[in-house]
Amino acid sequence: MVVIRVFNGPNLNLLGQREPAQYGQRSLQAIMQELEQFADSCGVELDHLQTNSEGALVDAIQQAGEDEVDYIIINPAGYTHTSVAIRDALLAVEIPFVEVHLSAVSAREPFRQITYFSDIAIGVISGFRGESYLLALQAILNRIEP
Repeated sequence: MVVIRVFNGPNLNLLGQREPAQYGQRSLQAIMQELEQFADSCGVELDHLQTNSEGALVDAIQQAGEDEVDYIIINPAGYTHTSVAIRDALLAVEIPFVEVHLSAVSAREPFRQITYFSDIAIGVISGFRGESYLLALQAILNRIEP
C-alpha cells in the first residue's frame, strides 16, 4: 500500500478564520477529512500533521524517512520563504514530495514568491485553496498508476 504523509506548517490551524478571502472559509480539519476520504477510496494510506514549530516539522520529515513513507504533500506555509532546515530534511530523506499552497503565491507580495522548496519538489500546486491538496494527491496517484 502506498503511504502518503501530509505536513502543514504554521498558522494553517487557523484556516477558516484567518484571511478567508485569501485562504478560503474551510477549516484545515475539514480539508484533511476530505483528503483522507479520497485517499481511502483510492486504497492509499494517508495521515497528516499540522504544527507551528519548524523543529517539529523537521522531526516529522525525518520520521517519515524512517517509516519509509512513499510520498509527502507539504504546505510549509510561512516556512516556504525561510526554512533551510526543512529543505535540508526533505533532501535528506529523499522522499518525493508535492509543495502545496492555498493561495496563488506567485500573485502575492514579492517575498511570498520566494520558495525554498519548488526546485526540489516533484511539483507545486498553488492557488486552489483546499482543493490544492486534492490536486496534489491526484498528481501522486497519476505517478503511481501503471
